[in-house]
Amino acid sequence: MEPSKKPINVLTRCRNSRVRVKLKNDYEYIGKVVMCDSYMNMILSEAEELRGNDPTVNYGNIFIRGNNILYVRTSHV
Repeated sequence: MEPSKKPINVLTRCRNSRVRVKLKNDYEYIGKVVMCDSYMNMILSEAEELRGNDPTVNYGNIFIRGNNILYVRTSHV
């Protein structure tokens, strides 16, 4: 795989951009990427929890463990 297309490199370039994160337990969050490490642990600011497409809870900052992430959508959030 080309180094620029590795998932961790894509997430690193998305710093300060809004992303949508779906977890293995069906929870979804939208927020700005503050930090992402090599395990794909993420900190999101201005985070919102979603049910379907409707926001249910607003959080300030949240920490998401990388092993719980099903996928991250980086565009058209």
